[in-house]
Amino acid sequence: MAHPRIAEVRTFLVNADDGGRAERPRGRNWLFVKLTTDTGISGIGEGGGWPEVVEKGIHELSHFLVGEDPFAIERLWLKLYDLLHAHGLTGAVRGGVLSAIDMALWDIKGKALGVPAYELLGGKVRDAVPVYAHAGTPEQARALVARGITAFKCPPSAATLGALREAVGPEVEIGVHAHGEFTPGAAVALGRACEPYAPAFYEEPTSPDDLDALAAVAARVAIPLATGERLYSKWAFRDLLDRNIVALIQPEITRVGGILEQKKVAAMAEARSVKVAPHDGSAGPVAEMANIHLCASIPNLRFLEHRADDVPWRTTVVRGVIPDRDGALAVPDLPGLGIELDEAECAQHPPRPVESYHYRLRAPEEIQRDRA
Repeated sequence: MAHPRIAEVRTFLVNADDGGRAERPRGRNWLFVKLTTDTGISGIGEGGGWPEVVEKGIHELSHFLVGEDPFAIERLWLKLYDLLHAHGLTGAVRGGVLSAIDMALWDIKGKALGVPAYELLGGKVRDAVPVYAHAGTPEQARALVARGITAFKCPPSAATLGALREAVGPEVEIGVHAHGEFTPGAAVALGRACEPYAPAFYEEPTSPDDLDALAAVAARVAIPLATGERLYSKWAFRDLLDRNIVALIQPEITRVGGILEQKKVAAMAEARSVKVAPHDGSAGPVAEMANIHLCASIPNLRFLEHRADDVPWRTTVVRGVIPDRDGALAVPDLPGLGIELDEAECAQHPPRPVESYHYRLRAPEEIQRDRA
């Protein structure tokens, strides 16, 4: 069959502000990319890391995509990777550009062939993808459990973890997210204080840039360690996995290079008996749908991070988003990623200007990293 050719590349920056947290002085935005072929088929992708800068990168590379065969996903990934090599091989911006284009290519190929993206990834291992959410109070935890979600993570506090455990009982899985802000000594102290409450995992106890620090925590804390949302390539995951210090990896599909790269990272983890729990906390609806297809196709999935509560327009800017039910997301059977972008609705939610946000430098005791 004659393959279509990419005819147009467009981007959409959409506001997804969830309250303007202090560590997000620009707020929170989603970046969607839409590739349209000469046959009229369109594919949707999403880039993360630094959406505003990623958008600029996509625009600069669009010239190299027009006229290309969208079915040649691996070849185009390598082409873009080569074009980006002078801009840093391990950065989130490079990963964001690759991720957005990659997802859109899988979407086009699935739609052109009339099959869901997971069929192109080896087929389904499961019909639904289990999820975990976020809770910081007993009320939030009980609401999630009542909704059918029986796994979530909480802020890095033994007292908070203890209160949540008391509220929901021993059967619910609760992870602890430390945001990479602890010294090894402080991470060990927190981990040991959390151990009586049986946390499911201990996420980013130390900086993701320091594997020696993470190894020091692994040797002294009896909680499965998890990390990976700020690792931007398969080579970074190789170095992590070779240390044999984590039980769970958390690649971010909008930063690591998209579906293709995340599938490779998952296979590397599978060969080392490590589970995968893709990070999805800062991503939007396109990334989540891409993750559903990826997660449906890998044998070593643990669960997918899921924003159970988000801005109201999450399900309107993109049509076809799957709601959670009984703690899982059903795998769709529609061609491609199973979604379409509503351009008019996207235009109703433009990104807020940076001048509207205010940054407050947190004190050391808030950041936690200076605690020995």
